Amino acid sequence: MADYYQDLGLSKSASDAEIKKAYRKLAMQYHPDRNQGDADAEKKFKTVSQAYDILKDPQKKAAYDRVGHDAFNQMGGGAGGGAGAGGFGGGAGGGFGDFGDMFEDLFGDVFGGGGRRTQQADTRGNDLRYNLAVDLEDAFHGKKANVKIPTQAPCDSCDGTGAKKGTSVKTCHTCGGAGEVRVQQGFFSVVRGCHTCNGTGKIIPDPCTKCGGKGRVRKERTLSVNIPAGVDEGTRIRLSGEGEAGMQGGRPGDLYIFVSLKPHKLFKREGTDLSMDIPVSFVDAALGGELEVPSVDGGKAKMNLPEGTQSGQVFRMRGKGMPELNGTRRGDMFVKVTVEVPHKLSKRQKELLNEFKGECKDKQNPEQNTFWDQAKKFWAS
Repeated sequence: MADYYQDLGLSKSASDAEIKKAYRKLAMQYHPDRNQGDADAEKKFKTVSQAYDILKDPQKKAAYDRVGHDAFNQMGGGAGGGAGAGGFGGGAGGGFGDFGDMFEDLFGDVFGGGGRRTQQADTRGNDLRYNLAVDLEDAFHGKKANVKIPTQAPCDSCDGTGAKKGTSVKTCHTCGGAGEVRVQQGFFSVVRGCHTCNGTGKIIPDPCTKCGGKGRVRKERTLSVNIPAGVDEGTRIRLSGEGEAGMQGGRPGDLYIFVSLKPHKLFKREGTDLSMDIPVSFVDAALGGELEVPSVDGGKAKMNLPEGTQSGQVFRMRGKGMPELNGTRRGDMFVKVTVEVPHKLSKRQKELLNEFKGECKDKQNPEQNTFWDQAKKFWAS
């Protein structure tokens, strides 16, 4: 009597994954669809299927490993359908009790649909993507934008049905509207998409001359899109049902607006926060005072500049950033000061600066003094 492991070309120590892989390879090789009229191939296909039916089941496999074929011979002959040793019902021989499940598991992706029934062909329209670049100010305030979308729209001649005006769509006579047919393949049957209607379940005897029976035509549409305040780079806005029209009256797809931000001359954005570099004269940096700086809302914001402000110092202005998307709070604005040294000085300006230099004390330039102290130690070492 044949050994189930040998039937699959395996040793008794084979793992579940190896058993499944071996069966899939052999079943594909000897499948009746690939070997029309070959009785030997059909017999081999049944043999490997019977072996896999036992070895794929942990309880059946354990019983077979203990006592061999006797575990399934309680009904006399073959792997019949009695309770048998170990309490199994429905064996692997003759009628192939679990064959439908095996077929779905291993051949569903090859023979039409990964299940015992296939669905009708999906006539839903495609989703569309539109890239929309907006200014930072528009992202702050929000706006309505008109966008032109080249798309498939319902045919106005047939109202999207695909049938010539005055005629109608008929139920497919081959599949009865199911969109699928059952085909006998040797000792089992396979469900496939209907070739007459291409899986739609309907046929159009007299197609519309404008759309050729598709129910849709190429057209450019103009849509008004609401851009909410707070949108950021990569924000996605979904407009349900505004994508391509479906085939022959099928439901439309969706339109996705992907937002990108145009670079700004003054501000840089990071989330809800903004940053800005401001040049300040060395006199203002030394004396300090109140500055008016640009605000993203188009106005001016007042910022206090302390005496002795150093180049590179960053000041935080709370609540002066971008609004949250669908929220109430605003981020902050960070202002980085760059001290600008004047150039092309007049004779009088140089005189004044030399007078100022003579009045400066060492403690007024602590960073400079610290650096040169360390430099002197370095040269002396």
